[in-house]
Amino acid sequence: MPLMDSRHVDQAVAEMVRVLTPFESADWRRRAGTLDWSCWETVAYVARDLVAYAGQLAAPPDSAYLPFDLVVRDGACPRDLLRPVAGAGRLLSAALSASDPSVRALALESDRPERLREALDVTETLVHTHDITEGLGIRWRPSEALCRAVLARLFPDAPQGDPVQVLLWSAGRTDLPGRSRPPGC
Repeated sequence: MPLMDSRHVDQAVAEMVRVLTPFESADWRRRAGTLDWSCWETVAYVARDLVAYAGQLAAPPDSAYLPFDLVVRDGACPRDLLRPVAGAGRLLSAALSASDPSVRALALESDRPERLREALDVTETLVHTHDITEGLGIRWRPSEALCRAVLARLFPDAPQGDPVQVLLWSAGRTDLPGRSRPPGC
């Protein structure tokens, strides 16, 4: 099964920041795709997740998540909101590069095989970037190479087809012909 590494996380985070930066003046309080969150809340969620994952790797807890959270101030403008995403992505990338694969598995809080952390982080970033771009009316497609890597790692039994559509379908964001939509993540 193909492995993913911190470079994949770097690529996904850089793509999120790249695609959203030109739209800093848009109304980020609009709903993010099919989510109940606004685009603003979804970006803040991604930043919080990335920094939480980095913390889990840097100081693995005995159980559950570490008792800390990234707080993004309500008044933060989109430019200031994207900076924590970029910073959290760098922190996570550094933590992934420095951590032992067995620590990565423990940080998942599940019985999943080792080295899935990167694939989960990339999935979160790509899928929520899709949600945000949909909410802001931006035409964007995630990287086919990143989608293909995530599908191979997390969804090996997913149907064949366009890797972008299959990943979005796997995450409950779109339909595939002849298949019911799975629940969203």
